[in-house]
Amino acid sequence: MFKIETCLLLIAVLVAVIHPSFGSSSIRRLEQKFLRLSRHRVLSVALVALAALGLRFFFLPILPIPEPVVHDEFGYLLAADTFAHGRLTNPTHPLWEHFQTSAVIQKPTYQCFAQPGQGALLALGQLLFGNPFWAVWLSAGVMCASITWMLQAWLPPQWALLGGVLSIVRFGVFSYWANSYWGGALASVGGCLVLGAFARIKRSQRPRDAWLLGVGLLILANTRPYEGFIFSLPVAVAMMSWILGKGGPEFRTALGRVIIPVVLVLSMTAGELGYYFWRVTGSPIRMPYSVERLEYGVSPYMVWQRVRQQQPQYQHTVFSERYIAGELVAYRVLRSPIGFAMKAFWAWQFYLGPALTLPLLLVGITLPWGFRWRDITPDSRFLIIEAILVGIGVSLEVFYSPHYSAPATGLVLALVLIAMRRVASWAARRKSGAFLARSVAIIVILMFGLRTAAVWLHIPVQQFYMFAWHQRATGGLARAAVERQLQQMPGQQLVIVRYKPDHDLFFDWVHNDADIDHSKVVWANELGGANDAGLIHYFKGRNVFLLQADEEPPKLSRYPIK
Repeated sequence: MFKIETCLLLIAVLVAVIHPSFGSSSIRRLEQKFLRLSRHRVLSVALVALAALGLRFFFLPILPIPEPVVHDEFGYLLAADTFAHGRLTNPTHPLWEHFQTSAVIQKPTYQCFAQPGQGALLALGQLLFGNPFWAVWLSAGVMCASITWMLQAWLPPQWALLGGVLSIVRFGVFSYWANSYWGGALASVGGCLVLGAFARIKRSQRPRDAWLLGVGLLILANTRPYEGFIFSLPVAVAMMSWILGKGGPEFRTALGRVIIPVVLVLSMTAGELGYYFWRVTGSPIRMPYSVERLEYGVSPYMVWQRVRQQQPQYQHTVFSERYIAGELVAYRVLRSPIGFAMKAFWAWQFYLGPALTLPLLLVGITLPWGFRWRDITPDSRFLIIEAILVGIGVSLEVFYSPHYSAPATGLVLALVLIAMRRVASWAARRKSGAFLARSVAIIVILMFGLRTAAVWLHIPVQQFYMFAWHQRATGGLARAAVERQLQQMPGQQLVIVRYKPDHDLFFDWVHNDADIDHSKVVWANELGGANDAGLIHYFKGRNVFLLQADEEPPKLSRYPIK
């Protein structure tokens, strides 16, 4: 897909040089209609949301409701199942050693290791629609709408609407944010609320914008707390500088309409998270992440932290293989210059790709001789500084996936659109600039069309889906097939899972519902000998199976009870 996109860009550049007025009259008529629509701001936001939701629903035949694949997804689904049953966490199971798995803590309680935001979102889908996926579907539509709403505060309406369209075709339909339970969309909504409300507050100090900013901070704290803090810090500094500066509002006005609403929401957020942490970990200031690291981890999350010297006591060989052999190697690689370059490349593939990179590169060509930093508009300067600080902050994390930087999704699109505006109005080569700016949007939409027909056109999209906007059908679905088979059998089932020593726990099999004892299918790790005998006795009356997960294909058979 990236090769095709690059080829199309090269063709566009060639046409811009040879025949820049190509198709301009037809495109101009479409632009006029687009401009008229964009002036209806509320309608624009609503149409973007409906388009994102409608397209994803329409493509269900070629991209069906996803099955969870990686351990983080199962962790979030555990949280969703817990919340859907009216609990914040679950008691530790008496045989918890058999149920150890990544992304889940077993002690002091049994719960997902992450913040509660994504789990709460999935619980909404489970409660209202019977399937957590529909909450993912809704969150993708809300994300695209919130991006449009945010961009309306920073750019002219037609460019904001274009940004909404770009968010649909890049993030709202085929990305893993819309096709897994891993998250990304919700944190993006939080970032957009913060950035969009901040710009509106500076123009007119309406309490509703302050409340929206607070809600955005609440979402970030409950989804991506570190990245959300890095993202929000420049906004907080800029807002306080504006309030206390000469051009700011009267302090009394700012206090009642801005500061107090935001502080109230932040106070509620602190109380909500503190109570949740207390119920899950036993301390209002101890995050489940910390428990998971203490229970399993050797490698730290931040580049300045050192490797843990005292190794945890693992119950299974595969855990030591994952956390010591696998994760420790990744830690050393990702802290190196090559590792930083790899993470930057992953982010570039997901958020920009060749098409959205072109206007950022062309900006340098369009700048006049003697151009200085202060010649940039204050709004653009702030967005550039914000992007630099977020990039630095995220780079300080050892591990990286694109949803880590999800709060900055709207920010990235804002900078791309500002660059496109600059290229479109390029005075020295006006026709070429306008053609190239139009070409970027057309190519992105054309790539979306090619992705929808990729199967029939035999276009390969076999990248690991996490690092591309074009989601491929996820691999590792053998567990889902076995689960369906077991669910259809009469009675209740106990599946004892056997791994080879080099099994990748990123694709683990041992994941259970919140109420393990009353689940139709219980998945357990094989510990051997008396341990397995005790497990079978505890779940007496169930059909007992042995699952050899690393066979090709995975082998399910009756457990040989002696």
